[in-house]
Amino acid sequence: MSNGPVTGDAAPDFTLPINGGGTITLSALKGRKIVLYFYPKDDTPGCTTEALEFTARKADFEAAGATIIGLSRDSVAAHDKFVAKRELSIPLASDSDGRVTDAYGVWVEKMNYGKKYMGIERSTYLIDAKGTIARVWRKVKVKGHVDAVLEAARGL
Repeated sequence: MSNGPVTGDAAPDFTLPINGGGTITLSALKGRKIVLYFYPKDDTPGCTTEALEFTARKADFEAAGATIIGLSRDSVAAHDKFVAKRELSIPLASDSDGRVTDAYGVWVEKMNYGKKYMGIERSTYLIDAKGTIARVWRKVKVKGHVDAVLEAARGL
């Protein structure tokens, strides 16, 4: 189990199904900056706040030449419900078999009320137009995070 790629590494490529049907392939987005954010679960408090903040700033990210992709292990059906309920406008990729969360090292042992379990560590990868990881945020605290990522994307 790796800790995932670090700044300067090539971003592990993937093709995953997304909400609304269809798929998204990371390498097909070369030439654009990518904000790939991993979150634990659809429609939970922190994940909802983060998704709403990324949605609210989507135009700012686009102006900075960046595409936002949210990713969790939830099913496409769960993503569709989450998007509809919260009126999200960002693509949510479904990594139901866990290959991508493993490749990025964000599937980790967590602890809740003294009980250990495996889950996604809230993390964000900023990938440059060449497909190289430019910045990594691990163990993300939602408050202020979207602004920090936008600032970094603008500086790339």
